[in-house]
Amino acid sequence: MNCVLSWITFFPLIGMAAILFVPKGKDEVVKWIAAGATAVPFVLALSLLASFDRSNPGFQFIQEAVWIPSLNVHFHMGIDGLSFLMVLLSTLLSFLCIFASWNIKKYVKGYFCMFLLLHIGMLGVFCSLDFFLFYVFWEVMLLPMYFLVGIWGGERKEYAAIKFFLYTLFGSVLMLVGILALYFYSTGPNGASPATFDLLTLSKINWSQYTLNIFGMALPFDKAVWWLLFMGFAVKVPIVPFHTWLPWAHVQAPTAVSVILAGVLLKMGIYGFLRINYWLLPHATQYFAFALAVMGVINIVYGAFCAMAQKDLKKLVAYSSVSHMGYCLLGMSVFTAAGMQGSILQLFNHGLSSAMMFMLVGILYDRLHHRSIVTADGKLGFGGIAQKEPIITAAWMVAVFSSLGLPGLNGFVSEAMVFFGSFPVYRTLTAIATLGILLTAAYLLWMVQRVFLGPYTAQHKDEGGHYHAAGEIPAMRWNEWVVLVPLAVLCLWIGLMPQPLINVFQTSSNTLTELFR
Repeated sequence: MNCVLSWITFFPLIGMAAILFVPKGKDEVVKWIAAGATAVPFVLALSLLASFDRSNPGFQFIQEAVWIPSLNVHFHMGIDGLSFLMVLLSTLLSFLCIFASWNIKKYVKGYFCMFLLLHIGMLGVFCSLDFFLFYVFWEVMLLPMYFLVGIWGGERKEYAAIKFFLYTLFGSVLMLVGILALYFYSTGPNGASPATFDLLTLSKINWSQYTLNIFGMALPFDKAVWWLLFMGFAVKVPIVPFHTWLPWAHVQAPTAVSVILAGVLLKMGIYGFLRINYWLLPHATQYFAFALAVMGVINIVYGAFCAMAQKDLKKLVAYSSVSHMGYCLLGMSVFTAAGMQGSILQLFNHGLSSAMMFMLVGILYDRLHHRSIVTADGKLGFGGIAQKEPIITAAWMVAVFSSLGLPGLNGFVSEAMVFFGSFPVYRTLTAIATLGILLTAAYLLWMVQRVFLGPYTAQHKDEGGHYHAAGEIPAMRWNEWVVLVPLAVLCLWIGLMPQPLINVFQTSSNTLTELFR
């Protein structure tokens, strides 16, 4: 049995066990063990590139074993182009985030154990082909993220952690109802087949033939279940108005946790739509396509306006993620090849650019101990950073222009594909969505002007909460170079040569698109 996906998913367990035996006070050893525990899955994921068949629309590296016989639950794992892309992104960011966490000094062993457990949950979601297994991994992520924000976060960390937990749990409960409905109805009209959670089997059933009786109402089964599943994934994206947990979680979370939140966890919502709603319930998906496109445009415009109003640098980046996820929603709602491929590519591209921006916010915070673009008394909290630290500024410019969609960088390719694919289907909505480009340029350039340009007026915040004129800014440290250089190189490489990456998921994307023709 091919076990490579299990090794990729569960290898961090070895790291967790090793960390528990590290003597107290050996924090450097803990960090290097965590780095090794995330490096191995990343190397294994890269090694799959050589044997991954890009022309095969089905799942590869499949492994299956009976897990819970009484419920017909199987440990069933496999990846296609879509899930392989997300495995690559997740393992890359997890590895880099260990180095972004190098300054963690509080409960070091607990932090890195929770981070490795989060890694297991993320990879399990992308590799699962059994809906029960999918849900288990989906819920596994909730616990470590709650503690990572609630223990190692900022001043309002408890509030942010509880809000994240309740929102996500609310969506998960509704998703569980949808999963159970699919499971019990999978026996067929006459109960001839055994109930199953197997996604491959569920994808072959015509769900539009059933009616769901709930609360005394007879509802079309596929449309009712589509909305139940939608709620679980919409909270994770997040789709407006289910987004209010996100700015709090981002602002209060440690830097590396913000990176995973924006770079991977938000992408799970879009992945859930494509893997579950689109694949299992294509008729209902087509029925609600226009509503999904409208939601995408609202995310784009509303998220950009909210970002424009922020005085906290990290909250600005958080709302920019809400806006950029709207492009994914718009592209996937039109069922064109360009739109679907642009949406999937945007998942990867935004994972890189948002990771860079959150890591750079963390770098400035470590040096000045605040994130205020404008302080409470109306002064610039930063100002003129480029004069003191041109290298940090250069890294910021790569991240900013990638997020803005500058030609030659990765963000341009995916956003252009979304617009090209969407315009023939929803011209008015696409025209409105293009305002997102203008608004993105407005809030990002506004930020650049106040943080990096002009005379040097940067402020340092002391432990008492008072601002004072900052002195010299320390240069980039070795672990910050380790994190930022690969991300910057990938942003440039994908911007100039996107086709090798597109080839990874193009066949899987076209297979999804063909469901709606």
